[in-house]
Amino acid sequence: MKTRLWVPATLLAIGVFLSGCGTETDFYSRLNAAAAEEYQHPIRPASEGRNPCWNAFSKKFTYSPAFDVKALEGASEYRFVIRQEKGEGTWSFTSKDPCSDLSPVWAFVTPSDVRLDIIALDGKGDVMDTVFTRKFLRDFPFEGPYNRNVRPYRESAMMAALYIHNMEAVQKFKDSSVPDLEAYSHFTYPNKIIGSLVSVEAQIARNIPALREEALLIARNAAQFLIDQSRPEGDPLAFFPPTYYGDKAASSRDWNIGKTMTMDACYSGNAFLDLYDVTGDKLYYERALRIADTFAHIQRADGSFPIKVDFATGEPVNSVGAMLHPVLNYANRLEKQYGETRYQEMTAKGAAWMKEVALETFDLTGQFEDVTVEGLKPYENLTNCTAAPYASYILHNDPSAEDIADARDLIRLSEDQFVHWNEVPDENGIRILGTPCVFEQHKYQMPVDNSTCNVANAYLDLYEVTGDRLAFEKARALIDNLTVVQQVTSGQIPTTFKMRTPENDKRRTFWINCSNASIKILLRMAEMTEGS
Repeated sequence: MKTRLWVPATLLAIGVFLSGCGTETDFYSRLNAAAAEEYQHPIRPASEGRNPCWNAFSKKFTYSPAFDVKALEGASEYRFVIRQEKGEGTWSFTSKDPCSDLSPVWAFVTPSDVRLDIIALDGKGDVMDTVFTRKFLRDFPFEGPYNRNVRPYRESAMMAALYIHNMEAVQKFKDSSVPDLEAYSHFTYPNKIIGSLVSVEAQIARNIPALREEALLIARNAAQFLIDQSRPEGDPLAFFPPTYYGDKAASSRDWNIGKTMTMDACYSGNAFLDLYDVTGDKLYYERALRIADTFAHIQRADGSFPIKVDFATGEPVNSVGAMLHPVLNYANRLEKQYGETRYQEMTAKGAAWMKEVALETFDLTGQFEDVTVEGLKPYENLTNCTAAPYASYILHNDPSAEDIADARDLIRLSEDQFVHWNEVPDENGIRILGTPCVFEQHKYQMPVDNSTCNVANAYLDLYEVTGDRLAFEKARALIDNLTVVQQVTSGQIPTTFKMRTPENDKRRTFWINCSNASIKILLRMAEMTEGS
């Protein structure tokens, strides 16, 4: 295994980016120059010897990419030519290695859709053949400052929470513990959506005294539904609530009926802990522990878990292994916040599996309840929703220098593949994305607020561990934009930040779990900045 050659030491220098050193223009000039230098270095290229080339399905790049290109027998060198698809820009260089990264010209390539041709040359410099062609978006670099938050973070968080609280479907939980799927179809995903609702109502109970009792009534009834739907004690998945319920959306598909996503129980476990924190009711704490006990019981000997199982029998329904960041972060919370050490063996085995399999292959694949995981090729569905939360786990656990480097790789992957700092205007001169934003996964090319939160949280974790001011400013730009896209008259933070036609906008999806992530990161930012 080769050791990575680059460590961004300039970003770790204490005080380099402290505010107050010169004007704001000077501050961002230095910051943007550091970002530009960072983008010159490819992310975990196959030439390091640690992993195969991971970017075969990539749509865009912010960091200088390197590709898996076979050498042509007899070739002496290779000409790399990048041309704009729309425009006249052309950039080129030559290299002895067909797998060279594009750093010799990358900083000069205008953000746009481009085509790369790698042309083999003989000893006389004559063309032998084009050995590689690839189209992709050369994306915009970070160039601050961006729009600042348009209202205080705490206020924005509470507006978003109140939007959820006042939804008709949520208000019905005051009188019933059964969700109304007609009023809000996403309740068809109990772990993810109803678990997140419990967490939102716990935040309201904690932060808005006038609504405390009403919020707790809703939270208790929603939690009771999760309890009522959970597998009974003694079952293979004892105390696990389901991923699917009813006949809406993905819950109605044949391959999901009677199945559950193994990691999804962490949503409910965290919801029970949030409700316990605000009520002190041991019922919810014990439920959270029982869920963790079941995770420890069903873990495989190698530390892995199946991604999807039969809800009644616990038997895997395919051979795919789960990405383990949800259970690692869940067990981490139980230990650090509540002193529960009984899950250390489970955590150690799971962390080892993630490092040896997911990290060393660099296949940070998605695990979404509405997207199939069967038949995927390696790297076909990379997502920040695995890479960034896994980086956060690493950074929360006394990381070594090597751990921090691994976390940086995961964060850089998330930015490279999914963060859009800006956008090329369309033919009408309109930028249709609410940038800066973060796309969710290769299989869903859409900016999602939850993805913004995943990446911003990882940046904040990196900042807290290393003092990397660039990481903090990237996080702030993403978080501030949550307040920019927030509906001023309703408080709703939309799930997706993309311009749509009026007819399509009527059907714009809204996911409570995504908004819950926005609420939490806005509150985190408030705690980090209030009084500063």
